[in-house]
Amino acid sequence: MRGGVGRATTAAVGKAVVAVAAVVSLAALGGGAAPPRAEGGACTLAPGALTVDDLPAGSSVLDCEAVGRLVTHAGAGVTVPGPGMKVSVDALTEDGSLHGFTLAVAADGTVSYDDLTDADTDADAASAHAHARASVAAAPGRARAACADDAYATAGHKEYDTYEWFLGDGTLPGNLAPDDARRALEDAIGTITASRNDCGFGDTVTAKARFLSRTGNEADIDRDARCMARDGVSVWDAGDLSRGVVATTCSWSRAVSGGPDSLREADVRFNTRDYTFTDHPGEACSNTYDLRSVATHEAGHVFGLAHVGESHESQTMYTNSFACSTAARTLGRGDVLGLRALY
Repeated sequence: MRGGVGRATTAAVGKAVVAVAAVVSLAALGGGAAPPRAEGGACTLAPGALTVDDLPAGSSVLDCEAVGRLVTHAGAGVTVPGPGMKVSVDALTEDGSLHGFTLAVAADGTVSYDDLTDADTDADAASAHAHARASVAAAPGRARAACADDAYATAGHKEYDTYEWFLGDGTLPGNLAPDDARRALEDAIGTITASRNDCGFGDTVTAKARFLSRTGNEADIDRDARCMARDGVSVWDAGDLSRGVVATTCSWSRAVSGGPDSLREADVRFNTRDYTFTDHPGEACSNTYDLRSVATHEAGHVFGLAHVGESHESQTMYTNSFACSTAARTLGRGDVLGLRALY
């Protein structure tokens, strides 16, 4: 009897250890929380907007009925897509701080995240970004630095075919006429697809884009710069976004075995409520963003480039495009290398 009790106790302890290990593992993946479970194994979520702790990595969007729910983190947010899809939100910020993350749903419904930054650490770094922003924007050797820096980051998706995009039918950045805005945005997108640079790199990038028309559809981005459910139409427009966010890109992609995910839609919105834009910044420019510089940065996100941070301010994909500067209209060495890695 005693031996049997010992074996049973050992087995029970072993099962408990395994269970605890599983919870710890899932908590580590999901920012400190295990997948929400009710009695009997069913997943339950509270109503309203969720956080990444409410729907941690390892959760099932099917068990939790989470598809279509809004998930937020550090001021950014995305709407949960269906299985096999990924959504990324990338914001260009006034202070250069990182703002955005990626939520991916595997074919079996399992959730995973990328780029979950700590809000407090990010806020502490804002003053350092601001100092770097001022010094780099004024430095006469900025172009030289851009061609010496090979840093880049990719978001895990690309456009395998042709990115077809529409222009919103509302007020446009810089109060430009529709044809002028279209030309400015086409030029910015073309900087990415043709990898235009001042570093002597030839164009080997195979990315393609085509403007289709104006549309009554809006970018699937709300006033808090969060990605809503996608409507299948890639729209560039302008409107109200969170204060501190100059522009936002939301991109949706489908998983591809053995390669970057395939882009399915990418929307871009410029914050014209809090910021002004111009297509012709001059010497008298003050607190105004160059439309083509910002648009080139956002187009980089569309085609799969991610942000590079502090000490890489000379790259177009730095987290801020610098007010009144046109430098981001052309790519740095790292920007080009990132595109070549994808295309």
